[in-house]
Amino acid sequence: MDPVRNPYAPGAGQRPPELAGRDDELAAFDVLLERVMRGRPERSLVLTGLRGVGKTVLLNALRSAAVRRGWGTGKLEARPDQSLRRPLAAALHLAVRELSGRNEDETRHVLGVVKSFAQREPVAKGRPWQPGIDVPAVVGRADSGDIEVDLVELFRDLGGLAGDSGHGIALFVDEMQDLGRAEVSALCAACHEIAQVRLPLVIVGAGLPHLPAVLSASKSYSERLFRYVRIDRLDRAGHDAALVRPARDEDADFTDDALDAMYTATGGYPYFVQAYGKVAWDVAPRSPITAADVAVAAPEADAELAVGFFGSRYERATPAEREYLRAMADVGEKSDAVPTAAVAEALGRPPQSLSPARDGLLKKGLVYSGQRGRIAFTVPHFGRYLQSRD
Repeated sequence: MDPVRNPYAPGAGQRPPELAGRDDELAAFDVLLERVMRGRPERSLVLTGLRGVGKTVLLNALRSAAVRRGWGTGKLEARPDQSLRRPLAAALHLAVRELSGRNEDETRHVLGVVKSFAQREPVAKGRPWQPGIDVPAVVGRADSGDIEVDLVELFRDLGGLAGDSGHGIALFVDEMQDLGRAEVSALCAACHEIAQVRLPLVIVGAGLPHLPAVLSASKSYSERLFRYVRIDRLDRAGHDAALVRPARDEDADFTDDALDAMYTATGGYPYFVQAYGKVAWDVAPRSPITAADVAVAAPEADAELAVGFFGSRYERATPAEREYLRAMADVGEKSDAVPTAAVAEALGRPPQSLSPARDGLLKKGLVYSGQRGRIAFTVPHFGRYLQSRD
């Protein structure tokens, strides 16, 4: 089959040709935006799930929905080694610019507050950081140096500008679990403030499954502050739609047996659906793609995933961390959470001696702990990959 017409897109955060299985989330977000614009009480949104389930893709789709409604939007990706101020200021600068032209004086004032907030970033070697906002900083607003105080003031001003414009502002935060503890607390406090006064500003976060626990540990009321949505593997109908609809747009198709084989191989995980779909298309001599074609494609797709999706993560681990990962795979069932005590028992080591390896894996985002005493892979099928290395 013609590889140029191959419709599948196995890329990090890259939107697939068919965003299958996410209609409910998109419809619920439209309701959220409409309720906020009408001044109705509504919570911000947090998406959680393993890597490869399409959180970033959905986050981008939700942002597009907000843009279509005339909202100002900004997006950032949290990083554990980076302060929140710079990326947040850049994202909000863009959001304000998208709302500009409705009230120039108020827009300039709010941009000055954003600049003031940004310039409280700690200075390295005496070189002040310039955020690229071409208005004077507003002295005495969002510049106390206390991230929680400053963020509350900044969000109030942003929400006021959005309300006056007749639209709203939506801030999208990917990898939200990587925010620092003080930054998570500040973000929750600011969301709490704008929710109480019903300003049209919403936060949409995305992160790993333990993100709700991270938020709850920061502010007890975060459980009521956000609406949590678990993004998981596609059901069979969504899986088939993600494969069949793009193929039919290119005058091709899958047999029923091929779809069965694909679902067994991918487990319904969106990234795997795209990866296996792309290879199956390329190896199939003609349409429809058959189970035999999938059988030929599977080893090649597995090899590509072993290098790019799994291998790149595995290579970041130290020898001690790899030993811990392998023990997790032996003890658990694929990506299910396993007791840390069972991992220690499998390695024949005291649990305390494994803390450095476990902590290193947590910091690298290779595992997560959704509850005390248990550990799980952040990547689906990672256990299967580790066992296949034997």
